Amino acid sequence: MQSSRKAVLTSDVFLSHHGHSCIYFTHLSIHPFVNLFTHSFIRSCSNLYTLYPSIHPSGHTSSPGSLRQEVLQLSTKASLKGARNGVKGESGASDEELTSDILSHGSSASECTSVLEEGVGGEPVDEQTAQEETVDKLKQCIDNLMDKSTKTRLAGLESLRLAFSSRVLYDFLTERRLTISDCLERSLKKGSAEEQAVAATVFALLCIQLGGGDEAEEGFKMLRPILTAILIDNAASLAARQSCARALGMCCYVSTSEEGEDLIKSLALLESVFMSSYPNREGTLPTPKPGSPALHNAALQAWSLLVTLYPASRLAVLLDLHLPKLQVCLQSSDVNYRIAVGETIALLVELRRDIDEEFAVEDSESMCECLKSLATDSNKHRAKNDRRKQRSVFRDVLHYIENDDFSEEKIQFGVESIYIDSWMRRRIYDAFKEILESGVRHHLQFNPLLRDIFGLGSPLILDATTKGNKISRFEKHLFNSAAFKARTKQRSKVRDKRADVM
Repeated sequence: MQSSRKAVLTSDVFLSHHGHSCIYFTHLSIHPFVNLFTHSFIRSCSNLYTLYPSIHPSGHTSSPGSLRQEVLQLSTKASLKGARNGVKGESGASDEELTSDILSHGSSASECTSVLEEGVGGEPVDEQTAQEETVDKLKQCIDNLMDKSTKTRLAGLESLRLAFSSRVLYDFLTERRLTISDCLERSLKKGSAEEQAVAATVFALLCIQLGGGDEAEEGFKMLRPILTAILIDNAASLAARQSCARALGMCCYVSTSEEGEDLIKSLALLESVFMSSYPNREGTLPTPKPGSPALHNAALQAWSLLVTLYPASRLAVLLDLHLPKLQVCLQSSDVNYRIAVGETIALLVELRRDIDEEFAVEDSESMCECLKSLATDSNKHRAKNDRRKQRSVFRDVLHYIENDDFSEEKIQFGVESIYIDSWMRRRIYDAFKEILESGVRHHLQFNPLLRDIFGLGSPLILDATTKGNKISRFEKHLFNSAAFKARTKQRSKVRDKRADVM
């Protein structure tokens, strides 16, 4: 064994290998605590060599990243440290410094070994315990909504917003929907501007969680008057009004009844907000007040979401009223509002063409010229990102108006995907994405409401074997072709049914 021993730390510490993988530390001058450490360190290294034979020090050379190489690097650092402190390189660092380096390395190895052991043979996570902890945290957040401190209420609302957007909590919320609705009503009535804005968003998320059934409709009827009052209040915060506009559109879309009374009222209310940006009798746009374009943008997007539910028999009147005014609004000074206007124009034309394939936009040449100028805008006084985003959107709008062709987009989530193949589906998807943010893909996988809206069926239950199976490219092509035909037929049926509403 003496012949196979190689000095790799200093004259005080040696790393050896002879037959089995072992580490020997020799020299009586080492601190006694190191002797206690070596036993646990040897066991850790033995476990590592058992799990990963490739790092076994069976040769005279050390591969980069190996355990032996790491110990060698520690030795070099210790020697350099000693040289900088005026100590001879042969003697290296002091015993205390060397012990500290060895302990640090040994601790990291022990942690890696424990993680590896848990990954290889560890017990599965107790899901029941995790669910109970989640429920307890959610209950605490609800309790915080009743606190006297504004800061505590805001923290509770923000926590609920994050939880509702990232999880599906139907069972938990069904039992507590009235309590949460009461708390949200109090925040909307008496809270600060920031609290009102977050409360409106949480209420929209609550309606999405409840799935658009009787529970969501009951909550919407309860809070709709408050959302309306804040939205039309010129003295209210613009941020709160924007949030209320988005919540009003989403909650009405999710929970509107077959009679359509709430739909008509909500559409009229949202119209009254964004129509203040329409041109006057002389055809000139009014000078926008600070912050008003963002409010008009939120109201217009919420309105266009609800238009997708509008009866087909009334679309012609709606188009004649709004299309000429919206065309003038393309000259707005706010880039986000211009983009929202362009997407709304494309949506209205699409809905009209679904009813009448021969429909043609009046004064289409003038509109196409305006769209073309926006699609090629290169004004330097506008931000580069704004110009890029505007050009991308208006290229799609112009292409659709001229050629009746939509640029399809695929949204992948888990092993499934949906195709955004129309302006209507894009508006619906963007509305949910704006509320759910990064949690939209999770809800597409597990929320029955979104799966029903996008025609995905019941949530899939996949085991590890199913997740590992890959579908061939040819099978994907066949499936996508069949899905496209089914979507086309379904949209035709929906348009026919919508004509009979109201």
